[in-house]
Amino acid sequence: MDMCFGWDLGGVNLKLARVEDGQIEAVLQSPCPALAEPRRFDLAVEDAMRIVGDAEATHAITMTGELSDVFASRYEGVAYLVALMRKTVGAAARFYGLNGFVDAHQAIAEWETVASANWHASAAFAATVEDCGLLVDVGTTTTDLIPFKDGRPCALGRNDGDRLTEGELLYRGVVRTPVMAIAGQAPFKGRMQGLAAERFATMADVYRLTGELPGDADPFPSADGRGKSLGDSATRLARMLGRDTEDVDFVAWKALAHFLARRLLDQIEADAREVIEREDLPPKAPIVGAGCGRFLAVAIADRLERPYHDFADLTPCADDVHGMVARCAPAAAVARLA
Repeated sequence: MDMCFGWDLGGVNLKLARVEDGQIEAVLQSPCPALAEPRRFDLAVEDAMRIVGDAEATHAITMTGELSDVFASRYEGVAYLVALMRKTVGAAARFYGLNGFVDAHQAIAEWETVASANWHASAAFAATVEDCGLLVDVGTTTTDLIPFKDGRPCALGRNDGDRLTEGELLYRGVVRTPVMAIAGQAPFKGRMQGLAAERFATMADVYRLTGELPGDADPFPSADGRGKSLGDSATRLARMLGRDTEDVDFVAWKALAHFLARRLLDQIEADAREVIEREDLPPKAPIVGAGCGRFLAVAIADRLERPYHDFADLTPCADDVHGMVARCAPAAAVARLA
């Protein structure tokens, strides 16, 4: 049996996909908040290996975890994660870089092509199925806007800094992003008022109130460490306005959430339009949606009057993992590419 495991080592989530004979059979996502110490990565990998077992397989690995605050530099992060996976799965480890797969030694030598290359893997796989299109991967923390055509990604940025410059990366997602990063003002009682520049609430609170956030998309502590009911989320949003939920009817807090959700959607749409125009993608080139926030990719496709294709529909996968394949696109992509 031909088997491959695809790993996406993130600083927020570890994602793992298992491919058997060309079909994705299993997908795992595990929170990996490695802000305190590198050992958090080790524990997440150890937990995942309980599922891997002793199966003989190729291990295709990509990462974003080198950006974690626990490392003094991106190079240090890449070196740590490469060593961890080399120790864990041995010579079966293959690391995805912008120029293809490399072994552990090459991954260290060419670390800048390996660091945060998971977006490239997802677009590279999409380009093996679709003639051209725009990958819109909306996650907990970031949004990738990656054009592809002629069988390959055609992004101008090669790293996160350059992609931020080119509008191919927005450091905004549907869970962890502080509300203060989305808007400086919001309507309240018929007037615009300023929002607090404080992490009182996150976009997870916004999308809970709009009803769009998948139930298992937010495994992280809330901004105030309290619950995640609609009332709790409204309370945190009220703090952003320096107010209490009792100041107005509950419907007003839902209206505020919808306003903030539209602001983020507007920001993604603006960058998507620029990338599409720059690359002259034809009108029928689809939006390929991925990530736990791909409901925004669906909305972008509707606004741009383009077809929408779900990432999970690009590859054979078991019915019970269809949603997770789209949510864990980089892990699925490296497994299929390998």
